[in-house]
Amino acid sequence: MANINDMTVGSPTRDIIKFAVPLVGGYILQQMYLIIDAAIVGRFIGVDALAAVGASSSIMFLIMGFCNGSCAGFAIPVAQEFGAKDYSKMRAYVANALRIVAVIAVVITVVTAIFCDRILRIVNTPEEIFHDAYVFLLLNFLAIPFTMAYNMLSGFIRSLGDSKQPFYFLIAASLLNILLDFILIIWLGMGVEGAGIATMTAQAFATLLCWLYIRKHMRLLIPTGDERAYDDKKVGRLLMNGIPMGMQFSITAIGVIMLQSANNALGTLYVASFTAAMRVKYLFTCVFENIGVAMATYCGQNIGAQKVERIKLGIWSAVKITAVYFVFTIIIIYPFADDMMLLFVESGEQAIIDNAALYMRLSSYFFPALGLLTILRYSLQGLGFSNLSVLSGVMEMIARCGVSLWMVPALGFLGVCYGDPTAWVAADLFLVPAVYFVYKKLRRRDNILRS
Repeated sequence: MANINDMTVGSPTRDIIKFAVPLVGGYILQQMYLIIDAAIVGRFIGVDALAAVGASSSIMFLIMGFCNGSCAGFAIPVAQEFGAKDYSKMRAYVANALRIVAVIAVVITVVTAIFCDRILRIVNTPEEIFHDAYVFLLLNFLAIPFTMAYNMLSGFIRSLGDSKQPFYFLIAASLLNILLDFILIIWLGMGVEGAGIATMTAQAFATLLCWLYIRKHMRLLIPTGDERAYDDKKVGRLLMNGIPMGMQFSITAIGVIMLQSANNALGTLYVASFTAAMRVKYLFTCVFENIGVAMATYCGQNIGAQKVERIKLGIWSAVKITAVYFVFTIIIIYPFADDMMLLFVESGEQAIIDNAALYMRLSSYFFPALGLLTILRYSLQGLGFSNLSVLSGVMEMIARCGVSLWMVPALGFLGVCYGDPTAWVAADLFLVPAVYFVYKKLRRRDNILRS
């Protein structure tokens, strides 16, 4: 039986936690298998291979950020129509969203595969790791259709308030990924190629599980008859939600690319340090990200149900949840950052360990800024104001570019460590007043409708 969750009634804190916990668990597992990927590569192949896997991480953030952000945006009208109880219209959005995703996936896969070599040259990939970096990045590009399909289908499931099933599917995909890592990298000696194939296969498996679940347990989402027809207006609305949301991630990624390019220019040692630190950082920051994802669904359902007063309550509840989690991260990261990096390199690689641990500690101090950023950004997206999310991405991009151009040349790797915190604070300076004015606008509109 499908676990449909109506987030327009009851306690906002309970609704957000109920939705976010399985989501967070799933993404922690996803980050864990990425960490295991990197650990196996670093331990069994070497530091150069670890650097190769991480050399293109900013590029993947750019491409996959657009793909995954767009899918999340395409799911917002589905959540809004579910909140409004207009299920036929909801299914029509599902059908048209699938068309858009199929086109985007094919185009991006072809273009990125063709220009893979040039992309790595642009970000100053060191020559000694270039071949492995190319192989790994190309395999990730070829996996884009599976990744987009999973994100779209799981987005539909979450739009109905069910975050548990995508969690279970990620568990299964993570276990498969880890198993294939051991078989392909350690047993068959396929190197970074094995890591790329393992990840691609796991993503395809997760997609299949989502599709089978929808067919069997969530037939409410399956379009029939005229609901399958192409609709210009619905496509337009989907694009107005999805493309700005995808662009927000891509614009943010431009700054990340600048930062990684500046870091890559420092040499292979710093690329390896950055790779190890980023893997661990994402393990902790994915919690903030997915509380934000919960807020997108929460706000989408409530604006669809015309319950504006619950939006403010939900935002404050999410802020309190992230504050509690921040305390937990400090307790874990500050004393154990060095030990975490031993997952990726031998204890003799002290310079890499020190650099990566420094990055983690400095970043963790600014996690409250990241938590606020994700809550406000995803709330705006759920409310249908994706254009404002794009502007917050512009603020992040400008901040990271500034750090790359001035702080990294002056401070070296220490400047790299300040890249993310500076970007998070810059985005918050825009988002706080933006959300305030949007909420006031919605309250005025709601009062007019009720009068």
